[in-house]
Amino acid sequence: MKILLAADHAGFELKNKILTYLQGEGFEVEDMGAEVFDKEDDYPKIMVPVAMRLVEEPELRAVIFGKSGNGEAMIVNRFPGIRAAVYYGGKPEIVRLSREHNNANVLSIGAGFVEEEEAKEAVKLWISTQFSNDPRHIRRNEMLDNIE
Repeated sequence: MKILLAADHAGFELKNKILTYLQGEGFEVEDMGAEVFDKEDDYPKIMVPVAMRLVEEPELRAVIFGKSGNGEAMIVNRFPGIRAAVYYGGKPEIVRLSREHNNANVLSIGAGFVEEEEAKEAVKLWISTQFSNDPRHIRRNEMLDNIE
């Protein structure tokens, strides 16, 4: 499984730590930016290419980072077929459910609220959790993906 990573300035440091972690776990990872820390960068400019890539290659997954993770998720969720879930700490159940029920292909992490070890555990859980293929979840996801 190939995983795309991206972050603005607020998530830059945590993204790099998760990149190293995932590579160490044997995953194929592509860093889509930011490549250097720039406190003036704009997350839409970084997240739109990630979303476009996921539209073109729906078998990919992405983990994105920002201060809260909300703006980043809002941007990518505007693209068809993308279902981004936000995690900013707390019970990891939300991460598991995002995969089991929503078949989330993007995990948006609020780097301002999640410590490194908590982020590693969330990413590990998110990657290892499979979609349930429950007909009601398939139906609901199709509804999400077909909003015009």
